[in-house]
Amino acid sequence: MLEKIKSISLIYSEKAIDIRRHIHSQPELSFKEIKTAKYISEELDKIGIPYKSGVGGNGIVATLQSKNPNKRIIALRADFDALPIHEETNLRFSSVNTGVMHACGHDIHTSSLLMVAAVLKELIEDWEGTIHFVFQHAEELVPGGAKLMLEDNLFGNLQPECVIAQHVDPDIKTGSFGFKSGRYMASNDEIYLKVSGNGGHAAMPHKINDTVLATSQILVSLQQISSRIVPASIPMVLSFGKVIADGATNVIPAEVRIEGTFRTFDEKWRKEAHGYIKSISESTAKAYGTNCDVEIRHGYPVVENDSNLYNKAVNLVKETWGEDKLEYLDYRMTSEDFGFFTQKYNSLFYRLGVGYNETSNNYPLHSSKFNPNEEALKYAIEFMSSLAIKILNE
Repeated sequence: MLEKIKSISLIYSEKAIDIRRHIHSQPELSFKEIKTAKYISEELDKIGIPYKSGVGGNGIVATLQSKNPNKRIIALRADFDALPIHEETNLRFSSVNTGVMHACGHDIHTSSLLMVAAVLKELIEDWEGTIHFVFQHAEELVPGGAKLMLEDNLFGNLQPECVIAQHVDPDIKTGSFGFKSGRYMASNDEIYLKVSGNGGHAAMPHKINDTVLATSQILVSLQQISSRIVPASIPMVLSFGKVIADGATNVIPAEVRIEGTFRTFDEKWRKEAHGYIKSISESTAKAYGTNCDVEIRHGYPVVENDSNLYNKAVNLVKETWGEDKLEYLDYRMTSEDFGFFTQKYNSLFYRLGVGYNETSNNYPLHSSKFNPNEEALKYAIEFMSSLAIKILNE
């Protein structure tokens, strides 16, 4: 069976390259993926799989049923939004939309899933059950397309027993795969602070509230959350990348704004930490005669992989390509809205190697020069198709 899947996947990988290049050249930002969604629908029409469009926004869910459709139900997911980055790859299929680029591999995810759908339709007599193909919009922007599609009851009455997704990784060579069981990717919340007071002349600090000094102390005080308050067993990051104090050499502004990110791997601690961020910010500001307004925008939850799905996937790679094609991953502080799926369903989120042997070609995700190895598409299609059939036929 594996050899049969391999030969069919190889044929469809050529088509996947064409699809990927089209999607890459026509990128659209989160929540604006109108043309991309239409293109995906057209490709599903060609394959001959029924689908629902406009799910939670621009999302699409295609559903393929074989014999005994209620025996087992699974879902496979890909995202298709792009990033606000000006492309500098000089590829002949580079983005035609200035300042927008597929720099995170969502074009690879979508093109491979379309061809996985084609493979599984061709092999429909070789498996039993139902497969949902989830084409998700707006992964890159809070609140996330996954959350909105789930709120829109994307699966209807055909609830899956598991959801599986992949993500490209330029640090893993093409032909290899990366896995981690349990908690894998961090939650992500956005922190917005506004420190306000009576600004004025910097030469007369006794007559004003020094919002800049108060802000500086807030930034320092908040670090005790990660150094003294968090349980030692829980990884977390609290970082601030934007501080705007629009004063002058001799002007203390009446307002300072701060923006940052909070990430962790424990949902209970996540809620507790929000309270610490608020109380420390407000009390520190008060000690300096200022006020601090705290806004915490809830982002994506922790991505947690099911151990049984992890074992199935790892064993499949060993069986198909060998132990040397496996990468065992560590915690990753980046986040993914696939976490909304992992909260509700047994799930697996794994890494697809898209790196070149010449490491100088391996630009990181979200780089303006990111250019994944298209050779990876054949492995993406073969592996996801094989894993789907393996789960359905157990």
